[in-house]
Amino acid sequence: MSKLVISDLHVDVLTEEGPKHILKGVNLTINPGEVHAIMGPNGSGKSTLAYSIAGHPKYEITSGSVTLDGIELTELTVDERGRAGLFLAMQYPVEVPGVSVANFLRTAKTALDGQAPKVRTWVKDVEAALGRMQLDKSFSSRSVNEGFSGGEKKRHEIAQLELLNPKAAILDETDSGLDIDALRVVSDGVNRYTAQGDRAVMLITHYTRILRYIEPTFVHVFVDGRIVADGGRELADKLEAEGYESYVALAK
Repeated sequence: MSKLVISDLHVDVLTEEGPKHILKGVNLTINPGEVHAIMGPNGSGKSTLAYSIAGHPKYEITSGSVTLDGIELTELTVDERGRAGLFLAMQYPVEVPGVSVANFLRTAKTALDGQAPKVRTWVKDVEAALGRMQLDKSFSSRSVNEGFSGGEKKRHEIAQLELLNPKAAILDETDSGLDIDALRVVSDGVNRYTAQGDRAVMLITHYTRILRYIEPTFVHVFVDGRIVADGGRELADKLEAEGYESYVALAK
């Protein structure tokens, strides 16, 4: 079972001018089997939430708690958070020249499981996962994200999600830059992951279009570093029709 609990989280971002207070007391509980959509305007702190939970050194947690199945993540290094079952799909996946997709995935799987997967079955698993994401099996020999299109990067991220099968996944604007076909492929991958019924998902997005394919359990409006409204699918529809203006005013 996978339960992600964020309690009164405050985070500063380290800038050239000094620390800037971004997250101002975030409280959120994602129970096993739930998909929580985080929606909000640009600059509201959504990506800061994602990266601070994952342990990016630029983001300093000044107070609060983040636990996954009772394990305090804020006391762990980035790799330890990954081994504890946390996964982050980045808005802008980084290139790793010289490291093939196959080696990257096998190294990650080995780190999570404590032992290397069997080569024969692993190769088949990787090819199958890439195939489900409509990526040719030759893709596994390419350097991670180097020369990938935006859609290929996002599909590769979801292939990682399927193969590593973490307890909890944070998907930071996974729909960004995707055409309608790629959006469906990515959404199908996320739905296969959530269909297990015991995984926790935080889905960060600006738009409702991905929520036509991935059904959220809850929708949260994120403004000025905190959650200002909660609801179901109908809240996303309201945001699509009316925008964020009234919620921005509410947060002042």
